[in-house]
Formats: sequence, structure tokens, C-alpha cells
Amino acid sequence: MTLDFFLRLIAAFGCGIVIGLERQWRQRTAGLRTVTLVTSGACLFVTLGVLTGNGVAGVTQIAAYVVSGVGFLGGGVIMREKGTIQGINTAATLWCSAAVGVLCGAGHYGPALGGTLVVLLTNTLLRSVSHIINASPVSTADLVRSYVLTVICREEDEIHMRALLSNAMSSSPLSFQSLTSKDADEARERVEVQAVVALHPKDQPKLERLASRISMEKGVSSVGWEGLKTEPAVE
Repeated sequence: MTLDFFLRLIAAFGCGIVIGLERQWRQRTAGLRTVTLVTSGACLFVTLGVLTGNGVAGVTQIAAYVVSGVGFLGGGVIMREKGTIQGINTAATLWCSAAVGVLCGAGHYGPALGGTLVVLLTNTLLRSVSHIINASPVSTADLVRSYVLTVICREEDEIHMRALLSNAMSSSPLSFQSLTSKDADEARERVEVQAVVALHPKDQPKLERLASRISMEKGVSSVGWEGLKTEPAVE
């Protein structure tokens, strides 16, 4: 039984090293030591169920606790920075590493090796595929970007300008978000009319043409637009 225990632990340790080397090479938050500890720890917990003679039910119950514990560990490597979420792939790798350790602890060496290969292929080959997809033209992406169109005009032209913008939005593939006005100077001779719209980045030239057309209107002193954040489109 002692020999079998060490075989399982060595298998988990070896699989952890293989997965961890790839993570360490890419300078991820959870590298060689973390992944190896996860696989080895998961193996030790499951082996405990085998050694205590609790049978399949005991091993399954311990494996469930391992999954929950690794979930908290994975949550610790997920970070939000400047509007983007980082570390999800690292957390998923830890989760899969725990599964490999559980398989080794249960004595299923073949599936454990298969799981290790799947994790490596996912983090290497599929990484290249995802980069190719991300490098594709933005016109193929399902995205929505917010834009702010600002028009400075005479106070007496405010109503005309708001109507012009409203009509332009209804005839173009622009999703109207808001339309506001405010005084552009202390003398209240100029008014700033601001429209917030959402559209696919590939339709940005239509917004540029709209801005050019408005700039030729009588009483307009300046027109400008600014792109804001880009988000996935709602399914």
C-alpha cells in the first residue's frame, strides 16, 4: 500500500511539474510551484480517503471538497485592472490541475496523463488559435462602442440642431443613448449639444460623415466626436 501511495503522489507531482513549467515559462501568477502543489495536494486528499478505507463514496466526497477549495484558490488569482479581467485562464488551469491530482490520487494514471496533455494543448496550441482570432478585422467581432458627438452652435439654432441629430440617428445604424444641451459660454450665446450613441466600430465612418455634414450647417462653430469604451454586444 505504501508503494502504491508513493506511485500516486509521484504521478501527481510529475503531472504538476509538466503543467507548471508551461505556466512558469509564460510568467503567470500561478507558476511551477503553485500548480505542482495543487496537483500534489489534491492527490494527498484523495489518497487519504483511500487509506482510511472509506471506499468510493469517501473518495468522491473528498474530491468534491477539493474542487470547492480550489475554487477559492482560483478566485485569488483573478484580478480586475483598468476595466479588464485577468487571471481567468490561470484559475482554470489550477482547477484542471486539481482534477489531474484527484485522478492520480484515485489511481487512474491514464486519465491523469490525458488530462495533463489536454491542459498543455489548451494553453499552447489553442493559445495561438485565439491570438489569430483576436488579430482578425474588428468587423467580424460582435462589439458595440460608445461615441460622444459634440456640436457647438448658436443658441437660436439649438432646437434645429437637436432635431437634426435625432433625424440622423433614426436614419443611420446608430443606437441613441442620450441627447443633452448646455451653455457653451457665460454669455449664453453658444450652446453645446452632445449626443451619445452606440454602434459597431466598423460603422464609425458613418459617424464621421454625420459630423462632417453637421459642420456645414449654418450657425455651427465646431463639431467633434470621441470614442469611448468598447464592449461585447448583448446576445
